[in-house]
Amino acid sequence: CGGNSGSGSAAAGSDYTIGVLQLTEHSALDAANDGFVKAIKESGLKVKIDQKNAQNDQSTCKSIADKFVGDNVNLIYAIATPAAQAAAGATADIPIVGCAITDYAASGLVQDNDKPGTNVTGSSDLTPVAEQLEMMQKVLPDVKKVGLLYCSAEANSQYQVDEVQKYLETAGVTATQYVFSDSNDLASVCQKAADENDAVYLPTDNTVAANTGIVDGICRPAKKPVFAGEEGICAGCGVATLSISYYDLGYTTGEMAVKILNGESDISTMPIEYTDVTKKYNKTICDDLGLTVPEGYEA
Repeated sequence: CGGNSGSGSAAAGSDYTIGVLQLTEHSALDAANDGFVKAIKESGLKVKIDQKNAQNDQSTCKSIADKFVGDNVNLIYAIATPAAQAAAGATADIPIVGCAITDYAASGLVQDNDKPGTNVTGSSDLTPVAEQLEMMQKVLPDVKKVGLLYCSAEANSQYQVDEVQKYLETAGVTATQYVFSDSNDLASVCQKAADENDAVYLPTDNTVAANTGIVDGICRPAKKPVFAGEEGICAGCGVATLSISYYDLGYTTGEMAVKILNGESDISTMPIEYTDVTKKYNKTICDDLGLTVPEGYEA
């Protein structure tokens, strides 16, 4: 696969070594890691998994990716867009499978999401934007102004909020983007978003996911409902979400990795995979805000 599946070096006692590069620690990315490891273990392949976490630091992503290349691992599993971009920048030869990435093509990782044409493939956490907004309008029929809160360091978040903004404006809702640079200015930007809008929308943003307590501490007392792109964020500060399972995405990506390692598939022609969504709501916050969620949502 890509001329590389057999050429990496594996640790003693195993046939393959996989380097895992995870951007940061929060529930969604941890689940993506767990699902992947489970799929690898169930495959029967003898694999050594080398786990590394970049603690949300771009330069650390780069040094970990460079180390994996230096170690000549057989495959790199990159969790979140900045991790995959660092890995892709470090090697054009070693296969890279990604997870928790919204749009591979928009992030410059592949030529086309249906036919990558590079040494990168994986699964996407793209959420169904139109359905997310229908959900928002069902819960808040009178919503007029929505603040879109995200971190400037995350290309995927920018892509999502741009899509959400288009949909909301088509529906006659005013959508304003509120961008913060890191966790240090999240509170002040979130406060502004809560003050100026009827509700706040959060994409699948890693910095938000790791700091949901800050968002909840501002939005809930202000009686401003938060709608989230995934259930980890929703559990921390949201009222409802159409969520994807990052565990399932990780598992799917693990199955892709196995096919690449054993030579069944050529990475450059493996399309990006997607997953189904589930309707979830946060009972505690909905009760606090006096909101009723439509039929079919589970707590």
